[in-house]
Parts: sequence; C-alpha cells; structure tokens
Amino acid sequence: MNNDLFKEKFTLKESQCTIISDQKKGIQTAIESIKRNRQELEIYNRANPKFLLTLKPVTPPEKPIVAKLMAQAAEEAGVGPMAAVAGVIADLAVNDIINKGCQVAVVENGGEISATSNTPIDVAVAVGEEPLSKKFGFRLTDFPIGVATSSGRFSHAFSFGDAEAATVFCKNAGLADAAATCVGNVVKGENVQAAIKAGISRGLSIQGVEGILIIYKGQVGTTGKIPQIIKVEP
Repeated sequence: MNNDLFKEKFTLKESQCTIISDQKKGIQTAIESIKRNRQELEIYNRANPKFLLTLKPVTPPEKPIVAKLMAQAAEEAGVGPMAAVAGVIADLAVNDIINKGCQVAVVENGGEISATSNTPIDVAVAVGEEPLSKKFGFRLTDFPIGVATSSGRFSHAFSFGDAEAATVFCKNAGLADAAATCVGNVVKGENVQAAIKAGISRGLSIQGVEGILIIYKGQVGTTGKIPQIIKVEP
C-alpha cells in the first residue's frame, strides 16, 4: 500500500473501523459519516424495533438512507437487514470521502471493507486462531469493491453455519456483508466438500455477488472473480 496515504483507527460503540485516504480531510469526513449514519440508524431502530431484530428481509424504507440500503442489500441476500449494517456504514463513509475530492477511500468496519482507490490496497484475512488466519490476504486493484467475511466460529455476528470464513466480493460492502451472512449460514455439517459447495451455490444465486472464498475445517473453496491472493507477513 502507498506509504503516502493517511490511516487512522476509529471506534464508536460496535463500529471498530480503520480508515485510509490520500487526504487528511478524508479521514475526518469518514468519522463524521460513521457517527451520523449510526445515529440515524439508532433513531430509526428505536421507532422500528423489528428492523433491528428480524432475521428476514423487510420492505426498504425511504429514509434514513442507511436503513434503506441495509434493507435493499438484505432483500437481495434473503437475510435480515442488520446483516448488512457494517458494510453499508462503510459504503456511505467511502462515498462521502470521494465526494470531498479524495482519490483513495477505504473503510474497514468490523472486518467488512468498502474501497475506492487509484492505487492497489492490500487486505488480510483474519479467522481467529486458524492456521490460515492472517497468513494470506488480497491485493485489491479493481474498484469500487466491497469485501465481507462471515464466520460461524470467530465473529460477534450471528451465523447459523460453522465456517471459519465465508468471504464475498461485490461492488459494494453492504451487499457483500449480507451475502457473506447468507453464504456462511449454509456452510455446516461433516461433509466438508458438500458444505463448501452449498455455500458457493447459495452465494452465486445472489445477484451482484462477483466472487466467493470459503474456509471450512481447513479446506478452501473459491469461485468467481477473486482478487489476487497474497502472502501476508506477520
């Protein structure tokens, strides 16, 4: 990654973010975006508690935009809207950075990544204490891109499955986030190859999913458009 870029970590309640931009103002813009959209979502959830709790798609509201985009992504993937929350908040922050005239905008929110850049960006895959964790990653070169990972073993996010990692690549992180949850939900059982195949099949049924990588019981399955896999130094 370009050493001239600005990078800053930011935490607000459940949102644990890493922000990268080519201009200092991009960092502050992202922080303000995350704060604003989290606040709008919290207000909406208080008035619409079903939105917060349901595991099924709901009709997308017209506003706030964060809830609308979450519901739209969840509808595509067949999951509840909160499955897309981290990705959508990252997408909105990236959009705000770009609208400030920045050329590089990367927001990682709890492992979900939204990125637009004129230079390659390297990201690592972390799956708890698994042997492959933080040993490999991806070199992102085709933008915009959303990268999201669901885990049935090493995540605060709810999953019905047991995958170490179900990583999905889309044009935006909101859809990738929802789709990763959907894929991760079906990766389970003693037949490892069948479980991976089921996850890939489910992911490919979601319009907008461009690539999938699944790690389950030490085995790896991939399909579609996957960024260059790179070795990550400790």
